[in-house]
Amino acid sequence: MDLNKGNMKKIRGLILFTAVVCLAVMNAEVLLKGIFFLIGIVRPFLYGAAIAFVLNIPMKAIEKGLFSRTKNRKLDKIKRPASVFLSFMLVILIIFIVTVTVIPQITKTMIELGNEIPQFLTEAQIWLEEMFAAQPQLVAALEEFEPAEVNWESIVNTVIDFMQNGLGSVVSSTVTVASTIIGGVVNVFVALVFSFYILAQKEKLGGQFKRILHAYFPQKVYDRTLEIVSLAGKNFSSFITGQCTEAVILGLMFVVSMTLFGFPYAVMIGVLIAFTALIPIVGAFIGCFVGAFLIMVDDPVKAIWFLILFIVLQQIEGNLIYPHVVGNSVGLPSIWVLAAVTVGGSLMGVVGMLIFIPILSTVYALIREDVNAKNGRKGKV
Repeated sequence: MDLNKGNMKKIRGLILFTAVVCLAVMNAEVLLKGIFFLIGIVRPFLYGAAIAFVLNIPMKAIEKGLFSRTKNRKLDKIKRPASVFLSFMLVILIIFIVTVTVIPQITKTMIELGNEIPQFLTEAQIWLEEMFAAQPQLVAALEEFEPAEVNWESIVNTVIDFMQNGLGSVVSSTVTVASTIIGGVVNVFVALVFSFYILAQKEKLGGQFKRILHAYFPQKVYDRTLEIVSLAGKNFSSFITGQCTEAVILGLMFVVSMTLFGFPYAVMIGVLIAFTALIPIVGAFIGCFVGAFLIMVDDPVKAIWFLILFIVLQQIEGNLIYPHVVGNSVGLPSIWVLAAVTVGGSLMGVVGMLIFIPILSTVYALIREDVNAKNGRKGKV
């Protein structure tokens, strides 16, 4: 009898699950709209959680390095707020250094380029005049060309139509852009405040998560969930650390090599490439494009040699440094690092490149553990 009750309970659960899946499939469009609506509401908090996760890495290092040996109660009370503040200041300092190093040079180059454009146009005009003088038949053909009469009535009607219809669209677009900018600023502010609260009370929030999980799930599920969350957190932290280390190495390689070969803007381009290299594999190409443009304005021949130098250093970094530094930091073989970047970039762009490596590393570790357990042996796959 108990067995029959148990079977009936499972059957009812299966029927209910099937009905929910069928309803979800039949109303997929409405379901997706609802999901995107909810994501839009919680997006600032997701950003705040991501910021808190990243800043937690330097915050732990600051707490361990500056406050680990203190026995003063007053210092013990302020160590967390001080560590959070110093972590934020560290990120702001890095952004400030990159901005001060890169932006003025780009602005200067743009001004120089703007000053050179009139001279280029003058030379182009002289060249065209000489070409036309050498081709009298082209001049004769142009003289025979009769431009069409200007239809002033059509122009006036177009202006009136724009004033009646198009002006409203312009105002509407302006309001939309302004509201988007204001909304973006508010979201950033909310994300920063939320990340501050997460960092300040991370132990309390972690304890609450554990209690909720333990209250509603069996002990086996509780233990396994904590194990997976711990592994994923470790992999994400190791990936961020490895990515920053790789970016610094690549930036130093460019600074040293460009200085040795006499390239201009060595420090500025090295800092820019190090900053953009935080995007896995392809980020350095952004810095390469800007660097090549700046050098081209100064000396086009050196710009070509810079591209050759970039290709060489990029091959060294992409095939030797990156897979080993980042791959070893997350415990993922080099081939899977490249696969994660490729798949993540195809599915989700830059964000996919950043998150797919630690995700694949976590999945790889779980599969390796399961395979080893089933094979009754220990060690690596």
